[in-house]
Amino acid sequence: MTSPTPSTAAPAPAVKLRVPTEEDAYAWHRVFDHPEVMEFHGGKSAELSVYEELTARQRMHDAELGFCLWTLLDEEDRVLGFTGAQPWPHAWGPKGAMEIGWRLGREAWGRGYATAAARTTLDRVRAAGVREVVAMVAAENERSIAVTRRLGMELAETYTTPTGRKGHCFKLAL
Repeated sequence: MTSPTPSTAAPAPAVKLRVPTEEDAYAWHRVFDHPEVMEFHGGKSAELSVYEELTARQRMHDAELGFCLWTLLDEEDRVLGFTGAQPWPHAWGPKGAMEIGWRLGREAWGRGYATAAARTTLDRVRAAGVREVVAMVAAENERSIAVTRRLGMELAETYTTPTGRKGHCFKLAL
């Protein structure tokens, strides 16, 4: 009998996902207030009202669909950002598709949180009956493209947003 080959990959971090609270709008506003975090989301910090609306919409999605963009917490219950799934929210792009996504505060980057939380998301949306998800990623966002690869997603198409930014639509059958 041979012994298993030791893994060189670090173990996945423990993550917790919860339905966003009203207070999470403030936490998201705080952790996303960094130019690198917002590079592919308009390039500057969003107003608090954007996160108040977003967290309210996610509570509605959770009530109606059983999933949403959840608040991502670390082992010590610190808010790191969000990850989850929601119906594609724009008039352009993959209308009717369920989009998975993630956004983490800069301090949480490079630790495996996005991938671990996205895997939990896939388990939850699969359990809710979703058969396919998409991830819409800016073409230059190599960090998020790497997450899609770790999830086993495949490039389905390249697109141009209404603002002229190039992006990739990745798909995964569940």
